[in-house]
Amino acid sequence: MKKISIEALARQQLAAATSGSSGRAAATVFGGHEKVLRQTVMGMAKGTVMAEHESPGDATVYVLSGRVRLIVGDDAWQARTGDLLIMPKARHSLEAEEDATILLTVAKLP
Repeated sequence: MKKISIEALARQQLAAATSGSSGRAAATVFGGHEKVLRQTVMGMAKGTVMAEHESPGDATVYVLSGRVRLIVGDDAWQARTGDLLIMPKARHSLEAEEDATILLTVAKLP
């Protein structure tokens, strides 16, 4: 059994993101490359963009704080604290419209 404070980790990642040159910071809280399920807490400074990519499997983004925008082609959806985005099976990007923290959950396809 392992217990992790997601809120505390989110604060740490946001502090690292806003003070770092890349504008984002992340810590995996469960899983990894050898597991099917992976959960990552990420901090993103305002204006930071996670470049267009495809998900390696089913994925969700839970917004812990702030506001982000999911972009798929010409379509975009805004999500705020407490919103859950179900990631599309298409190339997409994610932009922090303000300082934000997210919990990214990915279940890799076999």
